Amino acid sequence: MSRLPWSSERLGIVLAILAALGFSFKAIFVKLAYLVSPAAPVDAVTLLSLRMVLALPAFLWIGIRSSRGAPPLSAREWLKLSALGILGYYGSSLLDFYGLRYISAGLERLILFTYPTLTVLIAVAFLGKRLEKREVASLAISYLGIGLAFAHDLHFAADLGTVLVGSAFVFASSLSYAFYLSGSAGAIQRLGSARFTALAMLVSTGATQVHFVLTQPLGALIQPWPIYACGAGMALFSTVLPVFMQSAAIRRIGASRSVLIGTLGPMLTIFFSWWLLKEPMSGAQLLGAGLVLVGVLLVSRPKSA
Repeated sequence: MSRLPWSSERLGIVLAILAALGFSFKAIFVKLAYLVSPAAPVDAVTLLSLRMVLALPAFLWIGIRSSRGAPPLSAREWLKLSALGILGYYGSSLLDFYGLRYISAGLERLILFTYPTLTVLIAVAFLGKRLEKREVASLAISYLGIGLAFAHDLHFAADLGTVLVGSAFVFASSLSYAFYLSGSAGAIQRLGSARFTALAMLVSTGATQVHFVLTQPLGALIQPWPIYACGAGMALFSTVLPVFMQSAAIRRIGASRSVLIGTLGPMLTIFFSWWLLKEPMSGAQLLGAGLVLVGVLLVSRPKSA
């Protein structure tokens, strides 16, 4: 008996779930890399450099393919693209990698998930947007959830300062990504999502390598094989594949449903950090995660809903 082929909708849902899984696993790969040599963990710049270099061939291919027959970019467009690439993939990722040195993967993912609410606040501060009641409610609910998850980490942490420093780094990462999202809409409409993402990734890869050359000896690239494995895992399973799968999911089920499914990410990170990293889990952490997800869904819901 032959099996019925999957519908486009069902395939889109599966792709959205797999994309959420891939993105959520990035923090796990980073934490695993730091655990390879706990006494002298790999530097965040070196680890990010490995991730970007290993992901480079895929995005270089996408950039070349999507640019064929397309009009060339003006100097102003290159300047804007470069600024956005540095904010979204270089600055945000580097701050996140630094933060993961100090806090749990679960708290990191919840703080990063504040970027939709931060994007709203940026629109209010710089674009003249007015806050709606549901957006105010979303902010209150999301940050109450962050507070509960923060309290969870404080309970299990030996040093308050460590949690504060790590949380500050990750919050700055989320803010950097929110600025990237706020400025990318026009560029995506002009260039298309594939071309824009690929070119922004190429810019950020260049910025990462410049940072590495200026701050690290070339010998820093000589690492134990598990570091390379974690870098390759981040490049393939938490960067390239999720980007493709998320784009394919959006084409099949729409952006709003993809965002809804993407809210599985923090829960998946909390589960895998408990299972693979032996990080403690508590009711306060799970409740905090639930509140953050409610807040994100509230602010992401279409106005007609």
